[in-house]
Amino acid sequence: MTLQVHELQKMISARLPTLGSEFRLSIWQGPDGKDHIALVRGDVEQRENVLTRVHSECFTGDVLGSKRCDCGPQLNEALRLISEAPRGVILYLRQEGRGIGLLEKMKAYNLQDEGFDTVDANLALGHEADARDYSIAAKMLDDLKIRSITLLTNNPLKVTSLKEHGIDVAERAPLNIQATPESAHYMKTKVDRMNHLIAPGMLISGLDPVDKWLSSHPVPADRPLVTVAFAQSLDGSIAAKRGCPLVLSGADSMLMTHKVRRAHDGILVGIDTVLADDPQLTVRLVEGPSPRPIVADSKARFPLSARLLQGSHKALIGVAPGHDAARKAELESAGVEVMEIPATSEGWLDLPIFFRKLRAIGVERLMVEGGARILDSVLRHRLADRAIITVAPKWVGGLRSIDRDADLSPLPDLKNSQWQSFGQDMAILADLCWPG
Repeated sequence: MTLQVHELQKMISARLPTLGSEFRLSIWQGPDGKDHIALVRGDVEQRENVLTRVHSECFTGDVLGSKRCDCGPQLNEALRLISEAPRGVILYLRQEGRGIGLLEKMKAYNLQDEGFDTVDANLALGHEADARDYSIAAKMLDDLKIRSITLLTNNPLKVTSLKEHGIDVAERAPLNIQATPESAHYMKTKVDRMNHLIAPGMLISGLDPVDKWLSSHPVPADRPLVTVAFAQSLDGSIAAKRGCPLVLSGADSMLMTHKVRRAHDGILVGIDTVLADDPQLTVRLVEGPSPRPIVADSKARFPLSARLLQGSHKALIGVAPGHDAARKAELESAGVEVMEIPATSEGWLDLPIFFRKLRAIGVERLMVEGGARILDSVLRHRLADRAIITVAPKWVGGLRSIDRDADLSPLPDLKNSQWQSFGQDMAILADLCWPG
């Protein structure tokens, strides 16, 4: 039942210094006597794209640190992000247990211990799967005179509901919270049954340092977060020559590569890599979901015998205009999704447009494994956000990872870099910081 928002009244405000920043705490009271809270940092009146978290009360998670849910970590992460921003708002709504109250939430917990998921437990108790009311938040944001917000949420329903109540949600920003062994099933239920947008890598508990590093980056709004990952020899070679596969990584670094893959929604390679290596691009060495295989294939040369067709995800290839329609039909009948992408003057795919289209279909994290032409193009267009480069103790004297004749200047600086050893191989993990 929607609250009559005209009966929601702002009662009082006070200055509130915290460990992270200084806020102004304001309280709105509804006809039910519940106090709804706004923590405001900086000047938000008549501002646009104000970083905002609309958080529903969770006594067990927010106060007691329960590991059954991700509520407490989401609140803490929102506090951190807003403390680092020039301005922002956290609305704390008194809607315990997705609106059913603490007593009923405890009953739902008991049902969950019997095997129910969070949705079925609420339904078994006679409640809605999600009974929260965002008209309260809309009224509070109106009272704060905010023109538009960037909403910190993984829940698309929250975005839709606020828009329906007249709030201009200019952008959604994810809250990347890593699952614990106790919260993994709860978070997966959010994805499977409530359409929450949580990256696959966040659903895997027990992360090692590489996984933690991978999960710590925000996703851009208009394209995927891009990780370039490749192995090279001591002299910088990734193959003996173009079109000839070469095994460089040892068993330990190959295991690391599979862990990296599972933290991404898609994995991109060029058609030359498919023709030369016939890769699987799965995470068969570790537990977890495999990324969707994506191939840059301007001339639609993708072979119908490719092992990428045997995976759990439908392979996607980007092709340039003018390809043969019969070939497209042949690929689609084999289970390949064909996406037409404008071509550059050189005949290659326009990667910025390709990446924007991938983001539009839900690819939030993209791993780029090669080959050399794809790596060159990603770097040339400044599309890479981070890099994992494995160095094998071998001399090859072959094809370099970066074309020495390519116009890639200026190249990015490496920030927050760290070295990890994997057997005899070494890998550097770094954020990429582009000039300007």
